[in-house]
Amino acid sequence: MSTGGSLSSQPPRAVAVFCGSSAGQRRQHLEAAREAGRELARLGVTVVYGGASVGLMGALADACLVAGGRVVGVIPRLLVDLELAHTGLTELHVVETMAERKALMAGLADGFLVLPGAYGTLDEALEMVTWRQLGLHAGPLVFANVGGYYDGLRQLLDRAREDGLLSAANRELAVFEPDVRIAIARLLAEIAD
Repeated sequence: MSTGGSLSSQPPRAVAVFCGSSAGQRRQHLEAAREAGRELARLGVTVVYGGASVGLMGALADACLVAGGRVVGVIPRLLVDLELAHTGLTELHVVETMAERKALMAGLADGFLVLPGAYGTLDEALEMVTWRQLGLHAGPLVFANVGGYYDGLRQLLDRAREDGLLSAANRELAVFEPDVRIAIARLLAEIAD
């Protein structure tokens, strides 16, 4: 089920953004979500995200919309039933499962930006890296490592490479940049290549 405009009216570039459904306790994470929304709107890039009105997700969507951007949400029916769906988006797609959510988001996006988040964010991001490794899509993925948030994950992936569990080429599929603007610039440059 979807509401809103036609997918054919999308600009040629769209970025899926994975981030927390909680705002957390660090203001810099909330500001990073807002900055991402504003910057993607300024660049004319459609934001594809999880469709929620709360947390970093809601802050991202609201900032993009206020800046005149286009926001496409993809949300499981369970979360709609809990009244967590954002009602002011350009488009909102309601799916039945989390797996369908990830598949549709991947299909709508040219690349992936990862902001701070927890289990759901990591699940989405790591699945997209795995899909790229397997050749299921070609979209690059960049972590906005705001305040060093993803330092531990970066170290874990480096350890996996050092221990021979991850090839050097596949280690490069997950890129880490120190802030939102640099992460977006890197992502868009990789999409353009």
